[in-house]
Amino acid sequence: VQLQASGGGLVQPGGSLSLSCAVSGLQSDNYIIGWFRQAPGKEREAVSCISLNDGRTYNGDSVKGRFTISRDDAKDTIYLQMNNLKPEDTAVYYCGAGWGTGIRNLHLAELYDYWGQGTQVTVSS
Repeated sequence: VQLQASGGGLVQPGGSLSLSCAVSGLQSDNYIIGWFRQAPGKEREAVSCISLNDGRTYNGDSVKGRFTISRDDAKDTIYLQMNNLKPEDTAVYYCGAGWGTGIRNLHLAELYDYWGQGTQVTVSS
C-alpha cells in the first residue's frame, strides 16, 4: 500500500485548501484512511478519517464544521477540504491507511500501518 499526499501550502487565516491523498495497492474496501497532522513540538493528532467499507467518518473536535473528508473511487484518492483555516491548523499533514472493518475508533494512529510523506500547511497572514 502506498499513499501520496499533496496540496499543502501557505494560506491566510480564513482561507481554504484542499489536500489530496492518492492511494494505491488496496486489495479491497476493508481499509480505513485517515488524515493526521503534527505541529512542531506536538504529538500527531487525527484530523479526519473515513472507513472505506461503510463510509463512516471521524472529524476531530478542533476541525468539526470546517474540514471535510471525501473520496473519489475512480481516482483512488481521498480528499481533505479545509475551510476557514486558522493559524493553529499549521502543521505537516499526513495520510495513513489501515486494514479493518467495523472499526469504531478511526482516530487512533496505531490502527494505521501505512503512511505517506507529509505535506506542509501553513496558515499565516
